[in-house]
Amino acid sequence: MRKWVAMAVLAALPACASAGRYGYARTYAALDAEEGWVARSEEPVYDELRRMPEHFAGRTLALFGVVTAVAAGEGGETRVTLQVRTHQERHLCEEESESTCRVTVSERDGGAFTAVVRLRPDEATGENRVQANGLLRVFGTVTAGEYDADGGPVLHVAYYRHWPRGQYVTTAASALMRR
Repeated sequence: MRKWVAMAVLAALPACASAGRYGYARTYAALDAEEGWVARSEEPVYDELRRMPEHFAGRTLALFGVVTAVAAGEGGETRVTLQVRTHQERHLCEEESESTCRVTVSERDGGAFTAVVRLRPDEATGENRVQANGLLRVFGTVTAGEYDADGGPVLHVAYYRHWPRGQYVTTAASALMRR
């Protein structure tokens, strides 16, 4: 019996060390479902993407963005307007414990883009819904010649990850959080 209890405790240990849904870790921790997207995507320079979307046609792109607006789209999809943010390799933490670390993106707005996405039901409504000031990391493709109202590219999203307000920080928090 003890052997089974010990094995159960050992099996649970990796789960305890997980960065969790919102990636509470010193560096980025992809979710299991996200790992394949990370491996096969590229992070374009925003200005190149905006000026030459045809150069990126058919390629899987990844962008981080802070949500500025959310609107209903066609066929059950949602149009999310975002401001590009650069992900910081080393996340900010309040204390030594990784549980106090938050995914960190630049404070500076890098330009507008729109993500056309089919939101998961738990992120379409409720307290943790995708809304203004949330953070998304989107993986998808851009269509040449398709621009949003601000002249930014439109990304058709195949996979996304969401951090509600308060679950990530910008570099502006560096004065309050230690590295």
